[in-house]
Amino acid sequence: MDQATIETIVRLVWLLGAAGFVIGLHQMNSPATARQGNLLSAGGMTLSIAGTAVLIASRGGVQSLGWPIIIVGFIVGGGLGLYTARTVKMTAMPQLVSLFNAVGGGAAALIGIDDYIRLAGLGGPIPLDTTIATVLDVIIGSVTFTGSVIASGKLQGLIPGRPIRIPGGQLVTISLAVIAVVATAYLFYAGANVPVLFVIIAVSLIFGVTMVLPIGGADMPVVISLLNSFTGTAVAMAGFVIDNPVMIIAGALVGASGAILTKLMADAMNRSVLNIIAGGFGTGDAAAGPAGPAGGPGGSVREISADDVAIQLAYAARVIIVPGYGLAVAQAQHAVRELGELLESRGVEVEYAIHPVAGRMPGHMNVLLAEANVPYPQLKEMDDINPEFAQTDVALVVGANDVTNPAARSNPASPIYGMPILNVDQAKSIVVIKRSMRPGYAGIDNELYLNPKTGMLFADAKEGLAMLIAAVKAV
Repeated sequence: MDQATIETIVRLVWLLGAAGFVIGLHQMNSPATARQGNLLSAGGMTLSIAGTAVLIASRGGVQSLGWPIIIVGFIVGGGLGLYTARTVKMTAMPQLVSLFNAVGGGAAALIGIDDYIRLAGLGGPIPLDTTIATVLDVIIGSVTFTGSVIASGKLQGLIPGRPIRIPGGQLVTISLAVIAVVATAYLFYAGANVPVLFVIIAVSLIFGVTMVLPIGGADMPVVISLLNSFTGTAVAMAGFVIDNPVMIIAGALVGASGAILTKLMADAMNRSVLNIIAGGFGTGDAAAGPAGPAGGPGGSVREISADDVAIQLAYAARVIIVPGYGLAVAQAQHAVRELGELLESRGVEVEYAIHPVAGRMPGHMNVLLAEANVPYPQLKEMDDINPEFAQTDVALVVGANDVTNPAARSNPASPIYGMPILNVDQAKSIVVIKRSMRPGYAGIDNELYLNPKTGMLFADAKEGLAMLIAAVKAV
């Protein structure tokens, strides 16, 4: 088979792989087809990698030592991916996604760097379109790498979740931007210069740190989505650098979908993306305090027992469960499903209210409850479920905090004022399972806990749900 035929077949395989990406992404629109879409996208990537390997082998572009290195890379990378996918806890999924963003952005930047160094070594001029794509790839990929590492560290607790202000932060940011612009202009007009490229790399790596450190933990879901968009954009730029259509298509899909998701999540918080990047909102998770009302805001907090809650739940016509990050931390998704099924067996209508930014990453609660086999039709998005709270007998809040705070509607002085929330306070009765009265990730007190209709069941989410399951069975 001649080289031209091989190249044609490989490009057709690439096209088939790209089609798998597009169709797979479309199938991820629905929870019912998301798993199939994920598998289809993975199959498209496998085809693309296999086609690339065949093309490289046919061109003789890899020396004998190169193939063992590539194979080892596949084994190590694939092995680590398989291991983490099977062992990571759901509570650690957000930081894992951040690390994946870092790896993707860093890998894309390395592709651009390697190709630029190769072209510079040839001694001739580097085409302007290649230089532009390389600079964009390096800047976006480097920012994504360090920014994602910092975001992962905040989510893991290795770095404080509160906003960390850098002395002279605005001056530092402006200086970095000026250096990057001047260095980029030099590459455009003066020609190839590897040291100047490394100046751009260094500036971009520092900017990733200075961009994410001032952002508070409450904004981490949006930051993860934004960095995911950056990763896709960097991959697309790398595709332009090495003229690989699969990378361009895949990167463009990830970049565009990530950007759309970022905008939707920012809207769900009633804030602009620029305002979120400016940082300063959210203190991060406070250390879990002892169970009980100590440390709560001023006002009357009504504590309630599991037996009292069980009676309300068992004789309700309709119950809406509101999951939050506390549910994920306690690994209580299976317990909440068991409670829901128990109530349904008694004729209670059960639904789950999902806020777009509940948890620590986009879709965190959906993934968590799907993993526990909660039926998809019972998962209701905020806009769909909010009108139903007024006709609900009991709203059971499990580990959710800021997304249920009525201050977002009633208190103009609140940092979250204007943010769309779940209308939990409109239910006829409200039960909150929470370890203590400590504030959530935004670092502010929740006015819901002072509502006369609210009863506080102070317990770990898993422990509290276990008590409710036993008490409902006894009713």
